[in-house]
Amino acid sequence: MSRLREELEADRFAITAEIVPPKGTNVQETITTARSLWKFVLAININENPHAVMRMSSLAVSRLLVEARMEPVFHVTARDKNRLALQSDLLGAAALGIENVLVISGDHQSLGDHKEAKPVYDLDSVQLLRMITTLMSGRDLAGGALDGTPVFFPGAVVNPQGDIPELEIIKMEKKAAAGAQFFQTQAVYELESFAAFMDQIKHLETKVLAGIVPLKSPRMGRFMNEKIPGIRVPDELIERLEKSSRKEEESLAIARELIAGCRDLCHGVHLMTIGWYDKVERMLADII
Repeated sequence: MSRLREELEADRFAITAEIVPPKGTNVQETITTARSLWKFVLAININENPHAVMRMSSLAVSRLLVEARMEPVFHVTARDKNRLALQSDLLGAAALGIENVLVISGDHQSLGDHKEAKPVYDLDSVQLLRMITTLMSGRDLAGGALDGTPVFFPGAVVNPQGDIPELEIIKMEKKAAAGAQFFQTQAVYELESFAAFMDQIKHLETKVLAGIVPLKSPRMGRFMNEKIPGIRVPDELIERLEKSSRKEEESLAIARELIAGCRDLCHGVHLMTIGWYDKVERMLADII
């Protein structure tokens, strides 16, 4: 059983983080970064071509983490592969000792560095979760029997502060019914609205890890409010950073406050540091 599953099923507050695979074959920096995070987290997400930018596969880096005695969360993306390839990757992941799987749709290729790439989307995220459930039952999507049954701890993503909260809850309900056992959220900056969201989904028997993204600058806060749907940074947080003469310390203080506030609201946090890997220890000061 994965450590992440064990801690969440025991209702202990879980902390995960994420890294980006290299754009090339040199994995030294990636593994070094993972080791620096591993001291503080239960599992490390390995992004799969994030923002539709080509990088080493999540599966390969996930296996490298297993070999280094760390626990990965393997990203399975609907955008790039059909059901044949997705099933093959998942069976391969199981054979390589990878249990945690996060299902995502994937950013549209028009955002990335290969704009001529053709999207696949043979399955959507709900169908992909159902496929994982089917594989764990010992069958493939065509009904064929498997010689050896994989074991996964499947998760999905949710945006608790989406423009239409009711729609996000419906999506979450469908994903949970399809087999998602944990959820990692988009960035959370408003604890009051996040608490309301958690109250609305308390009927679901699933675990939720709140996304924590350090607010590096006032400009970053304004950019997210203007350009990123479903993320709202309160004006008072932006003003705190503007008034502070020590913006990095203030940013980390805000992150600590959000993490502390989440302890009573959900089952853990997922750290998306945007390159601030070396600041995770300070971000978690007095938390762990």
